[in-house]
Formats: sequence, structure tokens, C-alpha cells
Amino acid sequence: MKITSFLKKNLLYLDGGMGTLLQAAGLAPGELPERWNLTDADKITAIHRAYFEAGSHVVNTNTFGANVLKFGEAELEGIVAAAIDNARRAAREANAAHPKWVALDIGPTGRMLKPYGDLDFEEAVEIFAKTVRLGVKYGADLIFIETMADSYETKAAVLAAKENSTLPVFVSNAYGADGKLMTGADPLAMITMLEGLGADAIGVNCSLGPKALGEVVKTYLKYATVPVLFKPNAGLPQVVNGKTVYDLGADEFADEVADFVGQGASAVGGCCGTTPAYIAAICQKTANTVPVRRDVRPVTAVSSYTHAVVFDKEPILIGERINPTGKKRFKEALRAGDMDYILREGLAQEEKGVHILDVNVGLPEIDEASMLTDTVCALQAVTDLPLQIDTSDFEAMARALRRYNGKAMLNSVNGKRESMETVLPLAKKYGALVVALTLDEQGIPSSAKARVAIAKRILACAKKYGIRKQDIIFDPLALTVSADQNAAVETLKAVHEIRYGLGCHTSLGVSNVSFGLPCREAITSSFFTLALGQGLSAAIMNPYAGDMMRAYYAYRALSGLDNNCADYIDFAATLPVSAAAPAAVTPIVTQTAGIADTLQHAVVKGLADRAAVLAQELLKVKAPLAVVQEEILPALDIVGVGFENKTVYLPQLLMAAEAAKAAFECVRTKMQVGESATKCPVVIATVRGDIHDIGKNIVKLLLENYGFCVTDLGRDVPPVRVLEEVVRLHAPIAALSALMTTTVPAMEKTVALLKKNAPWCRVMVGGAVLTPEYAKNIGADYYAADAMGAVRCAEEIFANLS
Repeated sequence: MKITSFLKKNLLYLDGGMGTLLQAAGLAPGELPERWNLTDADKITAIHRAYFEAGSHVVNTNTFGANVLKFGEAELEGIVAAAIDNARRAAREANAAHPKWVALDIGPTGRMLKPYGDLDFEEAVEIFAKTVRLGVKYGADLIFIETMADSYETKAAVLAAKENSTLPVFVSNAYGADGKLMTGADPLAMITMLEGLGADAIGVNCSLGPKALGEVVKTYLKYATVPVLFKPNAGLPQVVNGKTVYDLGADEFADEVADFVGQGASAVGGCCGTTPAYIAAICQKTANTVPVRRDVRPVTAVSSYTHAVVFDKEPILIGERINPTGKKRFKEALRAGDMDYILREGLAQEEKGVHILDVNVGLPEIDEASMLTDTVCALQAVTDLPLQIDTSDFEAMARALRRYNGKAMLNSVNGKRESMETVLPLAKKYGALVVALTLDEQGIPSSAKARVAIAKRILACAKKYGIRKQDIIFDPLALTVSADQNAAVETLKAVHEIRYGLGCHTSLGVSNVSFGLPCREAITSSFFTLALGQGLSAAIMNPYAGDMMRAYYAYRALSGLDNNCADYIDFAATLPVSAAAPAAVTPIVTQTAGIADTLQHAVVKGLADRAAVLAQELLKVKAPLAVVQEEILPALDIVGVGFENKTVYLPQLLMAAEAAKAAFECVRTKMQVGESATKCPVVIATVRGDIHDIGKNIVKLLLENYGFCVTDLGRDVPPVRVLEEVVRLHAPIAALSALMTTTVPAMEKTVALLKKNAPWCRVMVGGAVLTPEYAKNIGADYYAADAMGAVRCAEEIFANLS
């Protein structure tokens, strides 16, 4: 039986932790666990067998970190082959009659993808693909992508799995205590993207215990239309008598997991700290549980790397200004490759309150495919708004969709056979929400009835490609009333019929209706209001047009969508006094709205090129240290406080740091001999046996921006190497990172060595497996939960230096 068929009618039991059991079996600090597939195959097989006998239907191979970044290709093949063979042997030998499957386990690379790190997206896809191909070659039953803390890396892994196998793909992400991934994605953003990419089961693992992850899992159960999996930790780690233990016993853990089974979780197991006893307890607690059938209605949504935008009762505003049509300055920017201008246009629209940005860079004389892809990537580096990829160029569509971080909106397909056969398969592969224009080979029908007929044909064709109607949003096309007095009436009829007759959402480029008329915005905004009343879901519009924004806020207030009219009142407070005059008509704005053009703003928004330019200008009138102290550091503090308050996410923090770095480089060139903004030395490293350096690299970047002189020893660093560098520099701060449970003993050994031989040095530690109590137990002086926490710790240490 296929595992996907089994899941439809049965509760699927997964396995538990591997690292804790390997340590108990003798895995030394810093030793790579994947090599045990070759050197200690019997021990690995025994662990798998114990899980099968405890009740697990699925065991994950001991390949969490098996990739070409960690091993040579020949060794990697041997490891994957042995890992699958060990699990297969365990299945044969296990004294258990239930169905058994072997999952190829794939964990994160340990590196951050561009633009926040140095790993290219396509390079990441190929890294995962090499492991996937080996898994297929040696007989894995499914692919289990787990513990992913970044949406972009998750997408790379899923694409690698889908493009290199036909196996079922399970995907599990690791959420923090704030209910978000490390790079900011909330659960609905991940559900939206992963269902679009075609994952067979999705869910949550690692990080915390079952109750602490409860709200995240509940979101999955509410919105996911595919089976939901759950593999939490056995609570939080602590050191007892020199050993790492977790604070939830098997029975308590099983009780908490069983509660989520009762709410609809389809596949359950454990992660760090769990053992076969925990799985046996889950099986016992849920033995008589009938799997819950969740009746989940799919939503129409797009997502960015942080959040989803759901099309429902709230009207969605799609900013239209990133488009060269009728914009001389924008065309000049495209021809000159002036990305800074484009980014500022996007940020300005975000500040005006749009929910999605339309991105159209089509000019005959430029390479649209390259420009669109570059623009999409650059915009996603500075704004977390979802994007609508707007092009008729197939290559541009394909390249931009592939590199998009989230579930994009794709504009557009139409009723022509060629268009449907070209665009729909692409939308299916990358999981886009497709804008469908109600036109065909005969053009745009004049009647609403004919446009609805085209919509039905598009839906029928989309269904053949496996695309749900919730992933199609129709544009019934607004035509100008100056050419046909019934044009608006027919469009409004089509909007109503598609929304309430077909049950699909609609979007319109509303400004077309007023073309050729004086006082265009009066016509456009009135038509917008009428369309909203007929069920219009979204509008591609100019957010700088005053009457359009008035219509939007007024409609929400009058439709019961604005609690106590609070948003309308706030909006009205921003209007000039003259705006209340009945005869006032605000002209359509044709230039980028006023956006702060200061160094501080450029740093906050992550505009590195602009920050460098503005720093150069300021240095003409200000001393270098004044620029640092009055502009750059205050900007970093703004972003840092936002990060700590969960209003700014890691990608934004990193881009701000890069912008600050660009400004710093300009400042350094103007400093006099002996003048410096540098504080004390800091030695930073990822501990022995751990190749994950994302957290370390982020901390390094932030510390450097705050003036610390950081020596980065890299990853997999022996304790003695850390000590040597601390002694050489007489560094008062050492910062250590570890992601994996199996490498915490190496961190403890490093801390002990520093305490003994460099007593002046204060040690701060961080990483996914650590807690403040755990850090204290291994002898660390400080625990930093994140990069800004590390900055605060370093500032405190520096302030206390004599």
C-alpha cells in the first residue's frame, strides 16, 4: 500500500529522536553521526528496529546532515546507501506486523541562502537534489524534509525532491516560541507555499514541546488540506548529572501529542529527546482513536517569506506602480538597471498600504527574463509584501516563479488554448495563484455572459492540470466607458457572476474604465466602489491616488469590515484639510510618492546602494564618527528594537545590517589615523562537529555593525582552536554556536577549556537546542536567543570592561 493511501484512513506513527540515542550509544562530541551508517551499522539498525517495534510506521534514515557540503560525493553515496540498507534491515528484522516505510531524511544545509547569506538558490536545489537522487537509487519509500527554519531553503528542498523523484514528499518546519520560522514565516505562509508546491503531508517538528507548539499546529489543522504531521521535542533540554535530558517524560509527552491527534493530526512522532518509549506511549494512548476527518475548505491566497494574504471579504489592494507603461522615469530606470529606483517605488507603495505589489518590467529593448527575476529577488530582500509577477513572456514567468520566495500571484493566463497550455502547467509546478483574463481567440467579449463562459472554460482546463478553482482569480477586464457606455455595467455583472455564481475571486485593473475622460479619478474611484459592492476581491490600483484610497477606506467602514471605523479615522487624519471639500479632486500621481531619503531610512529599509550614496553626501558636511553615531547606529537600533518586538523579521534585520555595512565602508575611508569606531575583539565559532553556521554568521554581521572587531573561526571548530585565538587576541568575548543536540557536548568542552585557560574571557552561547538554563548548566556566562540578543550581551560585557 502507498503511504499516501494509508494516510487517508489511518493514523500514521512516525519515529522519534536519533541524536540523543546516538550519544547514548557512544557517539563522541564532534563525531559526524551520518558516518555511523558505515562504521556502526548494527547500532543504527538497532535504533530503527526499536522504533518499528515501538509502533512506528515510518523511520527516517540517519541522513539528516548527509549532503555534499559535508561529505565528498563518493562518501555521500556510501552513506545514503548504507543508511537506507540499515533501515530496510531493521524493517525486516522488527517483531512488528504493521506496515513499514523508510523515509530519506533531509535536513537543512546549515547555510543561509542569498541575499541574506552566500548560498545561491539553484546551488541549494542541486545540493538537495544530489541526496534525493541517491535516495531514489537505493530504494527510499518517501522523502522527509524536516527541521527547516527558512521558507526559501524549504522551497529549494521541495523542488529538488519533486524534480528528481516521484516519491511522496513530507515537509516539516521548525518554529520558534514566537510561532514563526527563523526567517519570519508564519504557519499560514508555509501552508500556502507548500500546498502550492505539491507536498503530500506538511507540519511541525523540533524546537519545543507539544503544548508550546500548540497554536502553530492548530493553524495547520485549520488551513491545511493535506495531512498534518507533528514531531515535537520532549520539552526543553537541561543538564542533569552531566547528561542532557528533556523535561517531558514519555507518558506526559504522549498525552499532549494524543490531544492533537484528537484535533486532526494525521501523522505523529517525536524529535529531540524522544525515544522508542515515547513512540510506544503515543501508540498506546491513541490505539483506539478513530482518525479525525478534517473538513477544510481551501482558501485563495498568496504568500511572501513572512505571511499570507487571503482573498476573502477584505478587499485586497495591488500596487500598480512597478510598471513602465506611461512612466518615462521608470523606463529610464529599467534601461539603466537602476534597481534602487524600483525598490524605492515598491517601498513607497508599501507605506501607502497596499497588500501586494504588481511587478512588470517589460520593455522590448531589455532582457525581461533576467530583469524580472532580479527585480523579484531584490524586492523580496527589502519588503515582505507578496508579489504579483506580471508578464506575457514565458521564460520570464518561469524564472521569476522559480526564484520567488513564497506563493506568487501570476498575471496572467487567458482563454486562448495556447495560453492555457503554456501557463497552467507552470502555475501548477510552482504553485502560483493565477490571474485569468476573460478573453480568448476572438478577443474580449462585450457581454458578461460571454466572459463568464470563458471563465468556465479556463476552470475546466485548469482542473485537467490539477489546479483547484481556489488557485484561479479572474480578471473580467474593465473597458473604458468613453468608448462604450455599457462597458462598466457588463464588467460589474461579470464580477458578480464569477464571485457568486462560480465561487471564484476576481481582480480588476480599475483605472482602465476612465481612459479618455477628464477628472479620471472620480470615475475610477466610483467604479471601484461599485465593483466592491458586486463582490470584487482585489484591484490593481494606484495607491497614491487620493480618491481611490478614500473609496477603499470608506467601503470598509460602510461594509462592517473596519472595527469602530478605526482605520478610516486614522486614514482621514492623514488627509490635508482641503481634502474634505466636496469639489476637491485629487489628481492621479505620476511620480513616486514622497519617501524619506535619509541615510537612516536607507539603512532601516535595507537599501545598501542608496545608503552608500547618502553616506558619501553626509560625509561632506559631517565628521565620520558623527555619521556613525547620529545616523547609522540609531538606524540599527530602530531595526533591532523592531526585531526584538517581533515587528521586524530576520531578513529585514540582515538587509539593514548590509546597508549599514555599505555606509560604514564609506565612513572608514574618511577616518583619520587613530580614529576608530571599533570596540573590543570577539572570537566567534560554530563548535566541533557542527557545520551549521547561519546563526553564527548573522551574529557576526550584527556585531561588526555595532563596532566590535570579530574574528570568525568558521564552523566545526575544535575547542583548542577557539582557546588559541582568544589567548592570541586577549579577547574579552567568545561567542559559540550549536544547532544540533549531538554537538552540545563539544560546546560544553569548549566553555570549560576557556574558563580554565582564559578566565578573563566571557562566553556567550546560542543555538536552536539551547535554553538559558541549559547555557548556565554548561558554564556559559551569557545566553543569546537571537542575533540582537548577542549584540545586547556584547554591549553589556564591553561596558563592564575596566
